[in-house]
Amino acid sequence: MHIFITGVSSGIGEALAKKYLSDGHSVTGIGRSHAFEHANFTFISLDLSDVKALETIQFVTSHTDVVLINNAGQIGAIKRISEQTESDIERVMTINAIAPMILCQQFLKQVPLTTPQTIVNISSGAANRAIPAWASYCASKIALDRFSETIDLEEKERGRNLRVFSIAPGVIDSPMQEKIRAASETDFSSHANFVQLKNTNELASAEQTAAKICLLIENASNDCVIQTLKAY
Repeated sequence: MHIFITGVSSGIGEALAKKYLSDGHSVTGIGRSHAFEHANFTFISLDLSDVKALETIQFVTSHTDVVLINNAGQIGAIKRISEQTESDIERVMTINAIAPMILCQQFLKQVPLTTPQTIVNISSGAANRAIPAWASYCASKIALDRFSETIDLEEKERGRNLRVFSIAPGVIDSPMQEKIRAASETDFSSHANFVQLKNTNELASAEQTAAKICLLIENASNDCVIQTLKAY
């Protein structure tokens, strides 16, 4: 199996790459940086905010089972939209929604219809509820959910050998969570909730989350695109 993963420099992306490499699969990281030295690892250097560059990506593989995991994401400015000095809307929507959409589009154009293939978009529980100070992030994740459901229907109409999942991984002990806890309580009304999650050890590790994602990819059918990791 050949797995393409965005955002492998830290967090879930790094853990996924390590997991798949340890299981003997080929992994290609996509992004601006990585720290891997492995015979089965290759890297595509790409700024996910550069839309034109995204359109040039080549999903080259000799494998007969291919997976694309759009993992990279940003929380953006943790501040109410009306109080942002510099708007985060364009960058957050580009990294979290437009970039994975374009990568999905290029993947579907390049991988033959009959090749077994899986697309996994890492979404969030924030797709399903409004969180003050996260407007761009919430909007980007619901956009990704709906896009995932739509391409799944489109490619079923074409008879493609494809499964599509948009996965809410839960609350992970990650650099993003560090940024959330460092936010101002004045700007972010849910601040205390996220500090408590850390203090009470309720955050899942990136490694635990990666293992659950791999299990879902291995076992889940394509009957339901929107998934959470609670059952895994």
